[in-house]
Amino acid sequence: MPQLTFALNHMTAPTLPLDAFFALAADLGIAAVEIRNDLPGNAILDGTTPADVKAAAQRHGLTIVSINALQRFNEWSPDRADEARSLIGYAAACGARALVLVPTNDGTGQADGERQAHLRAALTALKPLLDEAGIIGLVEPLGFETCSLRSKAEAAEAIRSVGGVGTFRLVHDTFHHHLAGEPALFADLTGLVHISGVEDSGISIGDMRDGHRVLVGPEDRLGNIEQIKALVAAGYAGPLSFEPFASAVHDLADPEAALARSMAFLRETV
Repeated sequence: MPQLTFALNHMTAPTLPLDAFFALAADLGIAAVEIRNDLPGNAILDGTTPADVKAAAQRHGLTIVSINALQRFNEWSPDRADEARSLIGYAAACGARALVLVPTNDGTGQADGERQAHLRAALTALKPLLDEAGIIGLVEPLGFETCSLRSKAEAAEAIRSVGGVGTFRLVHDTFHHHLAGEPALFADLTGLVHISGVEDSGISIGDMRDGHRVLVGPEDRLGNIEQIKALVAAGYAGPLSFEPFASAVHDLADPEAALARSMAFLRETV
């Protein structure tokens, strides 16, 4: 039985202030966290300095594995470059190891040839910025049909084509992997795994959205257990980061108990 390592994405409990979120992770025995730049009224958007974030993480004995995320990263522009520099600088200053890179997801930039060229251009521009800061870029393909980067194979090819294997890694998201229907895993290029489950039996795969994503349990329809087993068997030894978006999880009175149950389930079944 493999020894699973967990991480906690702030999306698991987005209403908790940063220090309380860090305390939740520590109380669960989780040593790695992901912070986000899309939570109004919370770090990073509330103006919390990276020095304060770093101090809080150290106080709780935590490693910040990533900032989530630079959105629309493959739609490169001067404004995107400025945003990237700001987030990379924040990541370096707060002690985060990586920046998650999320592609456009509105039906644009999907044409064959166009999307590959845009991806390579963005990776080429990001590489020196990330390298100078010592930050890893975590490329996260999304399984939605409207996304401009659905395929991990396409992402891996682009990373290799720009000489970016030392700079970039893939995010394997169990939800998006299931939606994309792409069997290849690329464990050797995977830097982080996001885990969440879908239990609603009345929703088709094509209609699954972030709001359906709950903690992983025995009623999961996404094949989390099979995906994690395959990744571990292929050599992945990094953290499994909880990233549920469902309000049913966000509104829990006792998220610690629910997370502990999900962690126990995964340890017993993987």
